Amino acid sequence: MADDLLGIYLNDHLGGSAAGTELAEKLRDNNQGTELGNLMAALHNDIEQDRATLEELMAGLGIERQRVKQAAGWVLEKLTRLRLNPALVGNADLTRMLETEALSLGIEGKLCMWLALREAAAGDSRLAGTDYDRLIERARSQRQALEPHRRAAALQAFSS
Repeated sequence: MADDLLGIYLNDHLGGSAAGTELAEKLRDNNQGTELGNLMAALHNDIEQDRATLEELMAGLGIERQRVKQAAGWVLEKLTRLRLNPALVGNADLTRMLETEALSLGIEGKLCMWLALREAAAGDSRLAGTDYDRLIERARSQRQALEPHRRAAALQAFSS
């Protein structure tokens, strides 16, 4: 039962990582040549590495990847992309703020996952081989690096 629950949990986060990867890619492509674009290039790479770490962990635990959840993450990002389209939102700054906020929430979720897995590793030796402290620090660093861009977009959107 606990393995089933862990499988559900990790697959949910794997699906979320698909959405995060897509969103970071979109932000990177839409902000090329800017500080935000450069951050998104690095963040996209980090998210890919975190996703690979999660996939390795799942493989080591014998947890099968649920393609449906990964596809759902991809579809969710595409729906978000449609919903956050500047033509529908009416303002590119608001779109950028909402996108950076969505990505920030995803990073926060990933941080919560690494924290939960670190706690669970105390009672499950199969989880103990992963460097959660490094992953936790990286998620915190990602969130911290993204925050000024989210706030700047909010300022631009709401003071125009």
